Amino acid sequence: QVELVESGGGSVESGGSLTLSCTASTFQFNTYCMGWFRQDVGKEREPVATISSHGRTNYADSVKDRFTISRDDSKKIMTLQMTSLKPEDTTTYTCAAVRSFTCRTYADFRSGYWGQGIQVTVSS
Repeated sequence: QVELVESGGGSVESGGSLTLSCTASTFQFNTYCMGWFRQDVGKEREPVATISSHGRTNYADSVKDRFTISRDDSKKIMTLQMTSLKPEDTTTYTCAAVRSFTCRTYADFRSGYWGQGIQVTVSS
């Protein structure tokens, strides 16, 4: 049974910072693409940031230069450092893992594993 558990969410004022973590268990973490997704009400999940098994990163335009995704394969942890947070960053963030040659879009991750999601609220 594969499990992804997010932590680190919460509430912060605009301009503040948060770091989300995703801890994985029971699989070869280093062979998986990992990603953070957001899901807004009535919309499909969309990628915020992804990182391949080789460390290649991709970011949504809205978070470039503000968010940093990283992974520690030895600890089976992926993190998302979020800085200069804005009210529009408010949403549920979910981590995902997939074994795939491409891992940039929701379609790439759809068949993979997903966490339960964690809420981030940014107040103005």
